Amino acid sequence: MKIIDKMHEEDLNALLVLNPYNLTYLTNFRPSSVAVLLITDNPILFVSKMEIDDANLKSKVEVEEFKSLEKIKDIMKGRIGIESSMKIDTYKKLKKDSSVDLKITNITENMRQVKTNNELKKIIKALRIAENSIKYIDFLKNENDVAAEIEYFMRLNGASKASFDTIVASGNRSSLPHATPTPQFIETPILIDWGAEYNNYCSDISRTIIENEKQQEIFDIVRESQKKAIKAIKPGIKASYIDKVARDVIGEYGFEDSFIHSTGHGVGLEVHEGPSISKNETSKLQKGMVITIEPGIYIKNEFGIRIENMIHISNKGNVLNKLKTKITS
Repeated sequence: MKIIDKMHEEDLNALLVLNPYNLTYLTNFRPSSVAVLLITDNPILFVSKMEIDDANLKSKVEVEEFKSLEKIKDIMKGRIGIESSMKIDTYKKLKKDSSVDLKITNITENMRQVKTNNELKKIIKALRIAENSIKYIDFLKNENDVAAEIEYFMRLNGASKASFDTIVASGNRSSLPHATPTPQFIETPILIDWGAEYNNYCSDISRTIIENEKQQEIFDIVRESQKKAIKAIKPGIKASYIDKVARDVIGEYGFEDSFIHSTGHGVGLEVHEGPSISKNETSKLQKGMVITIEPGIYIKNEFGIRIENMIHISNKGNVLNKLKTKITS
């Protein structure tokens, strides 16, 4: 396993993995119950009795029944890598009466940021499912019904589920970036943020349906911001620089205070994962990453516009989306 080489670089004798997304990445098995992966030169995945048969079918590593953390602790020796997401209670149990040296490491999360060709294919499939599903939607309904229809058609098109709770915010509620759908009848503009999960991998898209000249003016600014940010993408560029490019365009038009979230984020097994495309992100973009670019302008109590595309970083920023930027109801 490639991760073992990374462990050796950090002078780790073993790596203890509990995060379910990291478990899925490293073993190809997504647990629904307790599961622990202990990576040494001979990795073992410990799962609950009720999941052993399923794990044996899917896991790339040896599977054993999980009986207790104490049993696993007994076979750990030396310097052990642990995830920053580990619960404090679990950390205390591992430290109690133990001579092991625990070190927080982001090895798995860092590996996950750069996608393989196989991962990219799954992400693109998840994106196509989401994009095709929007074509069936009747927008002459309330926000709740539109959100439910989008998720229904994603399932019909092959998604295992929505990759997050679908956002449908219309009229003045579109000025709330993460508004929850309501029984309110649809007005314009209509801000929609949705995505599908396929074979454990996610997609994430936003589109805003507009109606009048003022909305078109703001839409054009957001689109210009997105285009320039995408054009600036290439391996080795700081993620914070891409955020600055997008933010500077919106600032030039006097709406810097109306762009109230980061420019984007990584997408993969989780719909939000590293890197963050934000002003405080110190990491650099790498070939193989999949990120979103999603600038927005939100005018309080009036309306909001957001456009979000998914980008694969090769020698530049390649847009994965096929759905038009401007869609109509």
